[in-house]
Amino acid sequence: MTRTVLVPAIVVLAGLLPVAASAQQTLWQHFNGDLKAQKFSPLKQITPENVKNLALAWKVHTGDVSNGTGIARVSGAHVGTASAATGKTPATVWSATPLFVNDTVYLGTPFYRIFAVEPDTGKVKWTYDTKAKLEALTQPDLKNRGVAYWQADTIAADQPCQRRVYIGTMDAKLHAVDADSGKPCADFGSGGVVDVNQWNTENAKWPLSLLQPPTVFKDYLFVGWAGKDWADAAAPPGTVFALDARTGALRWTFESIPKEARPKTGTANVWASMSIDAERNLLYLPVSSPSPNFYGGDRQHPIPLGTSVTALDITTGKVVWSRQLVHHDLWDYDTNSAATLIDITKDGKTIPALVQTSKQGFIYILDRTNGEPIYPIEERPVPKSSVPGEQSAPTQPFVALPRATIDPEWPGVFKLADLASFGYCSRKLKELAYDGLFTPPSLKGSLTYPGTIGGVEWGGGAVDPDKQIFVVNSTSAVQIYQLLTRADYAKAASGGLETGGLFPMEGAPYGINLTTFLNPIGMPCWNPPYGTISAYDLKTGERLWKRPFGQIQKWGFYMPESWGTVTIGAPALTASGLIFIGASMDSRVRALDLRTGEVLWKHLVGAPAVAMPAIYQYKGKQYVVFAAGGNSILTPKVSDEIVAFALPD
Repeated sequence: MTRTVLVPAIVVLAGLLPVAASAQQTLWQHFNGDLKAQKFSPLKQITPENVKNLALAWKVHTGDVSNGTGIARVSGAHVGTASAATGKTPATVWSATPLFVNDTVYLGTPFYRIFAVEPDTGKVKWTYDTKAKLEALTQPDLKNRGVAYWQADTIAADQPCQRRVYIGTMDAKLHAVDADSGKPCADFGSGGVVDVNQWNTENAKWPLSLLQPPTVFKDYLFVGWAGKDWADAAAPPGTVFALDARTGALRWTFESIPKEARPKTGTANVWASMSIDAERNLLYLPVSSPSPNFYGGDRQHPIPLGTSVTALDITTGKVVWSRQLVHHDLWDYDTNSAATLIDITKDGKTIPALVQTSKQGFIYILDRTNGEPIYPIEERPVPKSSVPGEQSAPTQPFVALPRATIDPEWPGVFKLADLASFGYCSRKLKELAYDGLFTPPSLKGSLTYPGTIGGVEWGGGAVDPDKQIFVVNSTSAVQIYQLLTRADYAKAASGGLETGGLFPMEGAPYGINLTTFLNPIGMPCWNPPYGTISAYDLKTGERLWKRPFGQIQKWGFYMPESWGTVTIGAPALTASGLIFIGASMDSRVRALDLRTGEVLWKHLVGAPAVAMPAIYQYKGKQYVVFAAGGNSILTPKVSDEIVAFALPD
């Protein structure tokens, strides 16, 4: 339950494609590069020494973009259906990781079209249009995180759809398309489309939006979904569907919420990407928080899989193990990214590990066979809720090693923002409840650090499996959580109170006013840096370095680099020792030195590249490709660029 972004990595799972091992090393076949979500490429042509020479190789404008203020620009005949309420196409949020496989770069757009382009020229081979309604049914904006790819183990000559590309829509339609021609696969569902909403049968307040592409393994498609955040107490309960990649038939369903708890709750869904241990036949799910997100008085029945990382048997969908990362979640601290799988050398032993990032900034390192901590997790007492009807959890899990990506205490009042607002930040702070991490929402308003947009977002981190170095970008964001009685919420919604970010949580005794702690002219009231990037040695748990990342762009100026910026989108690593990342609000893509975090190269693109890049090699040349589409959390700036970089000939 969060925003969009892009994720890259590499290495093709052995046995999935009938290609030579050497050829496998050139691909970027999955959302996170590979099924282990490592976001790592073994390519070495671009190095820390020559990356300064990286230049634009090609650029494509899809035309599928809208700033929400008028009719969107779109290339091609179909322009979709605008919102009936406004007559305007909603704004676009584009976090699609490009895929490179089948000698083609594939990309989904926020108008739910597929582009297939030549990997060395950017020439469009074909496009496919789902003809989805361009309505923000569950999200504030139109969103897409890309496409998924499947290929038969044995290719049947002259038969269509032996290679397929899948894309989902906000109205819960999953489309399968021939990867060579762009034509629908008639044997998938009904004429190439499976309506996932047919399984939305409980608390069906809104469709099960398919914004994240499915995770593909062998002949399985693992499908999660996104919902409408903070709107209802009782909502569709969290499910993951395993579908047949050829026919779309349902093989099994995972359910995260006990049946007896569902009348007054829902979600705990999987809206982010997933990872797979092929050797152990395990699927790892990042499970989000239950609804209503900021009040749990009516969902006291245990929901042990809520806000967890959970491992399933791929064949049956049965839970093998699960570890809850937040008890009785009142903060919308979704587990929001695929766990990264890596074998760690520790104390002379090789341990099959899992690295799970979080909105709290904690990095949980677990044995992926059983969920047990490799580095200690400690239950500590946390503040008690003062809200009538609430029974907050008495303890929460804390991780001391590795150090969190953000400091444990909120950063304090930013004097410049306080002075610029004549003491607003200091005065507001005195009105708020704050007792450290896990301070519950309150009726007076609670300072929440990190807030739901803070810590590590849905991209997660990247790892060099040989060096065993984990890299992750993170956001330091302070928000205010204020619960409102139904009467006070009605007054606020009608304009009688400061409105801020009002969300009803219908069916609960309270609504929520969720705002970011800004002064009246939009400056953060807390000290910078607002965004960082860090590297960790997984063998010891020690942080190797931490640097401010990105630049704030506001009022026509760039703020100091030492401030950093809120980030959305993840890094990708190469074996040559480079980190490639977009993610920042200043619309730049960058290459950093893995050893130090120093920026070695940067390039301005059309909008923040809130998606992971893809790294691949084609005809002997290495490319790095970004989708630069923007995200309204960072800035209103949007674009429709697919941008590829390579070294000059």
